[in-house]
Amino acid sequence: MRPSLRLAVIGGGLSGLAAAYYLHRAVPEAELLVLEAEDHTGGVIATERRDGWLIEHGADCFSTNPPDALQLCRDLGVEGDLIEPEPRGRRAMISRGKRLVPVPEGFVLMRPTRMGAVLRTPLLSWRGKCRLLGERFVKPRRDDADESLASFVRRRFGREVLDRLVQPLVAGIYTADAEQLSMQATMPQFVKMEREHGSLIAATLASRRDEAASLERASSGARYGQFRVFPEGMGRLFEELMGSLPPEAIQFNAPLKSLARESDGRWRLRIEGRDELMVDGVLLAVSAPVAASLLDASGSRSADGAPLARIAADELAAIPYASSAVVVLGVETSKIARLPDAFGFVVPAVDRRRILAGSFASHKFPGRTPPGRTLIRVFIGGALQPELLEQDDARLIEIAREELGELVGLSGEPELSIVRRWTRAMPQYHVGHRQRVERIEAELEKLPGLEIAGNALHGVGIAPVVGTARRAAERLVAAVARG
Repeated sequence: MRPSLRLAVIGGGLSGLAAAYYLHRAVPEAELLVLEAEDHTGGVIATERRDGWLIEHGADCFSTNPPDALQLCRDLGVEGDLIEPEPRGRRAMISRGKRLVPVPEGFVLMRPTRMGAVLRTPLLSWRGKCRLLGERFVKPRRDDADESLASFVRRRFGREVLDRLVQPLVAGIYTADAEQLSMQATMPQFVKMEREHGSLIAATLASRRDEAASLERASSGARYGQFRVFPEGMGRLFEELMGSLPPEAIQFNAPLKSLARESDGRWRLRIEGRDELMVDGVLLAVSAPVAASLLDASGSRSADGAPLARIAADELAAIPYASSAVVVLGVETSKIARLPDAFGFVVPAVDRRRILAGSFASHKFPGRTPPGRTLIRVFIGGALQPELLEQDDARLIEIAREELGELVGLSGEPELSIVRRWTRAMPQYHVGHRQRVERIEAELEKLPGLEIAGNALHGVGIAPVVGTARRAAERLVAAVARG
């Protein structure tokens, strides 16, 4: 390691703070800087407390699979503070007309593990059920070309399973268009099942004795037993991360304008309104458009004066993003005529409703509301309905109330109503995404001391994002160690 080593992380969201934590842990003697363009950290995760309500404006929990987020909590020494979702109501529902119907037990994303439950569900017609059962006899693809999720599910299970089950469940995760979503980038496990077993049902039968498979058979829509959160909300994770870093490490209102690689391998950072900085390593923990602009900025150059990373910049700029809004409603429980015993619901696009999904946050975790109240989060917009976000906040609240009135019998005025907009916050992993990421990373390998992390590459959930950040930090440490 060089004496007086200095490392910079660009971005103070989850990726940036997780990367900064692992950098500081690996080389505590280094001077560490986290440059955040805004006046706060957190990115798209935000916890608010208001008059007895605990409100999550972004993700409200994280998965223990992959284990990266859980390991981060373990490394921080706070794993013991995490709680699981409430044992009651661990299921999801899907709208069908003006009612909510439970996802068949054992149906996780697109894998049916309990055929009896699938045959009994009113979500599918008998023709749709017969087509699902016939998946065992559909010939598998033998080539390695990427395929959209919609194409994969139609080919293996038929259109009805896609429209009524898989599309709404997947849209609840990615706010995406299933016709564009890449199977290789988002659901590689199912591609592998088809390749190795010929069908997903055959793969299920082959894994009947597997413990993970037994957990899936007890699940409805999502494996809720794998989720964790802090009693105080997701904001606690950011408090722990910030508290683990050296004092003054986080610099607010410090947008990076360009970066240039010097002949000695160090990096010159030009920050708006501040003096230039020289650092030994840089980790970009920002969105794909911001990373693209930095890699292709007029002042960003390699040591020989050439553009820093033109190919990577073009590929990053080509990653599409979707926007959404979260409408939070706090209501008297008595004003919900048909409150389901479930954690939430998703809405098929074929239903032509104006919402993507709803989550009963107070069902999932304790301490989220005052007594006798229910906290509901309603998701609007996404890749398929971007025009709805042109409405003002009052209209979005009205839309949420109207839709909940039809689906669960909500009436009366809410005690709490908040709209949080996430503009271009969700990267869309379209067909070919994995190959695009390979091209990005191949070019960045030519620039030792520069790494990239974030949700635009290897997964949009909290756990994948933490894993991507940790691996980027490890590569950066190795690069600066080589000098």
